[in-house]
Amino acid sequence: MLGTLEGQGYLPPAVISELREGYEFLRYTEHAIQAIADRQTQMLPDNPQDQARIAFMLGFADWNAFHEQLMHWRGRVDWHFRQVIADPDEDEGAESEVVVGGEWLPLWEEAQDEEAACRQLQEGGFVDAPKALRALAGLRGSPQLRAMQRLGRERLDAFIPRLLAQAVEHANPDLVLERVLPLVEAVARRSAYLVLLTENPGALRRLLTLCAASPWIAEQITRFPLLLDELLNEGRLFKPPLAPELAAELRERLTRIPEDDLEQQMEALRHFKLAHRLRVAASEIAGSLPLMKVSDYLTWLAEAILEQVLALAWRQTVSKHGAPLRTDGTLCDPGFIIVGYGKVGGIELGHGSDLDLVFIHDGDPQAETDGPKPIDGAQFFTRLGQRIIHLLTTQTNSGQLYEVDMRLRPSGASGLLVSSLGAFARYQENEAWTWEHQALVRARVLVGSQDVGQAFEKVRAAVLGKKRDLPKLRQEVSEMRAKMRDNLGSRLTAAGTAANAFEATAPFDLKQDAGGIVDIEFMVQYAALAWSEEHPSLLRYTDNIRILEGLEQVGLMPASDASLLREVYKAYRSAAHRQALQNEAGIITGDQFVTERREVLRIWRELGLS
Repeated sequence: MLGTLEGQGYLPPAVISELREGYEFLRYTEHAIQAIADRQTQMLPDNPQDQARIAFMLGFADWNAFHEQLMHWRGRVDWHFRQVIADPDEDEGAESEVVVGGEWLPLWEEAQDEEAACRQLQEGGFVDAPKALRALAGLRGSPQLRAMQRLGRERLDAFIPRLLAQAVEHANPDLVLERVLPLVEAVARRSAYLVLLTENPGALRRLLTLCAASPWIAEQITRFPLLLDELLNEGRLFKPPLAPELAAELRERLTRIPEDDLEQQMEALRHFKLAHRLRVAASEIAGSLPLMKVSDYLTWLAEAILEQVLALAWRQTVSKHGAPLRTDGTLCDPGFIIVGYGKVGGIELGHGSDLDLVFIHDGDPQAETDGPKPIDGAQFFTRLGQRIIHLLTTQTNSGQLYEVDMRLRPSGASGLLVSSLGAFARYQENEAWTWEHQALVRARVLVGSQDVGQAFEKVRAAVLGKKRDLPKLRQEVSEMRAKMRDNLGSRLTAAGTAANAFEATAPFDLKQDAGGIVDIEFMVQYAALAWSEEHPSLLRYTDNIRILEGLEQVGLMPASDASLLREVYKAYRSAAHRQALQNEAGIITGDQFVTERREVLRIWRELGLS
C-alpha cells in the first residue's frame, strides 16, 4: 500500500521511506511482544525481565534505549498521520507554529541581547518578561542540563522554541512557563520525552492547557513523567472507561506480571492509578465529565484497585499459611470484605481523597489454617489486613496508592484491625456511639466475599433501622456537629452568625463551617437514623444525593428543600474539587455562597437541630 501511495504521488518519497521504516520497527516490536507473552497482544510488558528480553531481541543495549527509539517512531508516525488526516484548521495552526517556533530560537540560544529578548517576550504576552528570561537562563544553567549529552541538548534546543511558541497562545504565558519548566528540567536526562512533545504538537498543546489550568496536574506530571504518554491520545485522555472496562484493564495488566514479582505488581497498580487519575482530572477541566461522574469514576478506580490488592494480599498470605476455616469447617474463599466509609462509601471521592476502610471476616478465629505454617484464623485475617494496608500505603518510585484511615473500625484505633462479622454486629448494637451509626449510614461493601457482604448489609440495616429516641438523637447529632465545627472549622464562622461571617475578609471552610458540606451530611444522617425504621428504603443508598431524593419521595422533606440541599451540596463539592486542582485547601472567601449557607442553616433549624 505504501508503494501505491508513492507511485500515485499521494505522499513524498521521503515520507514513504520514513513510514515504511517506522512500520517495520513497530511490527518487529509487536512480534517480540507476542513471542515473550506467547499470545496475541500489543501491550508492552511492565516487568524488567520481559522488558530486557524485548530490548535484546530488537538489538538494543537496554530497555531505555529501546523505549527512546519507540517514542521516536510513535512521534514520527503520529506527526505524518496528522498531516494527512487532520482538519485544515489544525494543519494551518501546526504550520504557523513551526514558523513562530523558529523566531524563539535566538532568544533560547542567547543570540540577542537582554533588552531585545524582553521585548520579544512582552510582545508575546508575557507580563514579567525579565522573570521569564531568568527562568529560561536558570534552566540553561541547571546541573541537569549541563550533564546532558549532545543528542539530548539538541533535542532540548529543538523543543524550547516550540514550547515558547505555544505558551504565547495562552492567556497567561507567564504562568504556563512557570509550571512547565520544572517538568522540562525533570525530564532533561530522558530526552525521549522531549522528542515526544516536539514531534506531537497536540500532546504539547494538551500539556500546556492542563498545566495552565491546574498546578496540581503540573506537579503530578513533573513528578511522574510517564504520564506524558497519556497526552498522545486525545480521545482516550478525555474519555475515561466505565467501571467494568476499568476493572478488566487492570486485571489484564496484572496478568502479564509474574505472581512472585511483588515490586512490579505494586508499580503496575500505581501506574494505573496515576494514568486514570490524570484522565479524570483532564476530563473535569475540559468540562467533559461533570462533578457526579468525576466522583463516580474516582470511586470505580479505587474499587478496581482494591479488588486486585485484596486478591494479591490473599494469595500471598494463603501461600505462606494456608487458607482459614469457617466455624462449619469449610474453607474461607476469601470470607473477607473491605467496607468503605466516608467519601469512598458515599461515592464522593475527590482527586486527593484518602480511603476510610473497615475489614470484616466470617472465619473461625480459633481454627488453624491448612497450610505449611498454620496460624489461627484471627492471626490470619490480621496479617491479611496488614498486607492490604502495606500494598496500599507503601511509597515506591511511583508514590503510594492511597492514604488509609482505619479509625472507624470497632473501638477505633484501640480496636482489632480486622473484626469478625459477629463482633462487628455486637459492637454496633451494644457499644457504638451515635456518631458511629451516622458513619454507618455511608458505609458499603467495596470488594470481597459476596455472602459476607450480604450479611453485612443485613447487620447495617438492622442497626440503622432500629427505633430511636428522637429528642436524644437530635441532641447527640447537634452536639457532635458543634464539637466538629469548633475544632475543625475556620472559627470565624463557628456559629454561622459571627458579624463578618459572610464578608470577603472572612474565610469559609466549605466542609466544616456552618452552612457547609458537613451540615448537609449530618442532616442526611440524622434523617436516615430517625426515620429508617418506618422507611427502610432510606438505607438503600449510601450517597447523600440519593438519600435526599428518598426523603423527598417518602414525604419527609419538602421537595423544594430536598432539591435545594442537593444542588447546594453539589455546588460545594464542585468548588472543593476546583480548589484541589489548584492545590488549595477547601477554604474560600466568606462572601461566597451566602444565600446557600443561610438556607442550609434554615433547614437545619427546621429539622430541630441546634
